[in-house]
Amino acid sequence: MASGVALRLFRSGYRILFTELERPLSIRRTVSFSECVDRGRWVVEGVHSVRIEKVEEASKIWNSGGIPLVVDPEGNAFQSFRPHVLVDAVLAKRNTGTRIDQADLVIGLGPGFEAGVDVHYVVETDRGHDLGRVLDRGSARPRTGRPAIIGGLGEERVLRAPVTGIFQGNRRIGEEIQRGDRVGQVSSHVVKARCSGLLRGLVRDGLPVFQGRKVGDIDPRGSSVDWNRVSDKALAISGGVLEAILRRFCGVDRVD
Repeated sequence: MASGVALRLFRSGYRILFTELERPLSIRRTVSFSECVDRGRWVVEGVHSVRIEKVEEASKIWNSGGIPLVVDPEGNAFQSFRPHVLVDAVLAKRNTGTRIDQADLVIGLGPGFEAGVDVHYVVETDRGHDLGRVLDRGSARPRTGRPAIIGGLGEERVLRAPVTGIFQGNRRIGEEIQRGDRVGQVSSHVVKARCSGLLRGLVRDGLPVFQGRKVGDIDPRGSSVDWNRVSDKALAISGGVLEAILRRFCGVDRVD
């Protein structure tokens, strides 16, 4: 979701600074700028992101037409870089420390934020009629914990860690998977596919995971899915973020 937002804002002419964990938790890694944490550089739909070590290096990447990414789990970047807009795309179902005074406009994605209190706007992330809707009061709907139905399947298409341990993958994102195939393992415990389809996402090898954590995603629609482009959900949410920015600085909610 964060990469989808960054991509849309970048294409709309904004300069983006992307912050990440030292060990990213991304599942749809082919369309996640977080891949450049380990690779140094990554391209999503023709837009490149480059890992930087200091915020002061960001302008060099902006001038080259890219998105700088800095590993900053503690949010220290704000000590030397005050953005006009801050988007909290952690999707932790709770506010992990974001404050409404950290930028001219602060946007929270999904539940855990209250518009007008700890952020200016909340963007709905739950699939359905309100997906991508901008809220200027209240909070997004609570997470149900149930995966969205795609191709008639919900929980069956999700790959989860059978135990707590270190994940190791056996297949690659973009491969066709059959029900019962071994997709990876956590320690000595095998992770098997519970449905057939296209392997759309898989966490990075060596990632520590806890029992029950989502480690992969199979799309039962198979080869018709373009796993190298951001999802319809990410596009809807990113559209909401762009709307919130325009409302704040250009529209009826503008603060002069």
